[in-house]
Amino acid sequence: MPASLSALCLLSGNSNPVLAKKIAGEVGVKLTDATVTTFPDSETFVKINENVRGRDVFIIQSTCPPANHNLMELLIMIDAAKRASADRITAVMPFYGYARQDRKDQPRVPITAKLVANLLVAAGADRILTMDLHAQQIQGFFDIPVDHLYAAPVLSKFFLKRKMKNLVIVSPDVGGLKMAYAYSNMLHASLAIVAKRRKSATEVDALNLIGEVKGANVLLVDDLTETAGTLVSASAFLKDAGAQTVYAIVSHAVLGKMGIERLKKSAIKELLTTDSVPHEDLQGFPLTVLSVAPILGEAIRRIHNNSSVTSLFEVNGQKLSH
Repeated sequence: MPASLSALCLLSGNSNPVLAKKIAGEVGVKLTDATVTTFPDSETFVKINENVRGRDVFIIQSTCPPANHNLMELLIMIDAAKRASADRITAVMPFYGYARQDRKDQPRVPITAKLVANLLVAAGADRILTMDLHAQQIQGFFDIPVDHLYAAPVLSKFFLKRKMKNLVIVSPDVGGLKMAYAYSNMLHASLAIVAKRRKSATEVDALNLIGEVKGANVLLVDDLTETAGTLVSASAFLKDAGAQTVYAIVSHAVLGKMGIERLKKSAIKELLTTDSVPHEDLQGFPLTVLSVAPILGEAIRRIHNNSSVTSLFEVNGQKLSH
């Protein structure tokens, strides 16, 4: 192990052990041995089985389903590392759960994304490394440094190799316009927007299309899908508007049973996503999963060496700002 990495320590919870192993391979270190298990009464137990005193600890854990359990694992692992006298603790959260609850949009509701930020800091995290937050303002919920990476360099490069003609990038809602604009620049494509109205947490009505998609190959881009309501509604709307084929790119595909069934019946030809959360094999639907381990591993290496991570935001010389 290079001397520069000798003080680096990677820990993993149980949310996405496959990604954690890939990240460790990219960094060039082994995962630190730790016991992360559950008592019969469902309480989480953590024991770090190696010395981490004075070391730079990175704890890899997405807060994907079961979100509460995985979040609690992360908090307890942070506390364990802190009490073991780690020099610095970075919570590496490829997917930041509760990110959609980032504001009071109706009376008597919490701002849970802020609560999660407070819990992470209270547990002892010194830094956060995450990817494609649902709302960028969540970075401001922390009073500690936040490194916010993008999956776009990984996803766009893969799609660019297909050299697809007459390509139009479509945002399935107004909130995702900046992300769609970034993809349109990277893929040298036109841009369109579907204005939507949400009926409930699982149902969406697509309303209007701003832009032209007739005869085009359409690429829907979004940061997160769970029930696939937005994607499926938008894809049907775009097909009716004359789109030739509809593809979708989503940074975090946190798909439940409802989302999988909807995708199988949808007009979407293929879904591209990352391994920020684990995926099951979607029988009967083409799902392409690209790994974000290289970009997360490089970010961890640079943070450990106190180097800049700015160049990780660039694709073909263009800096991302979505």
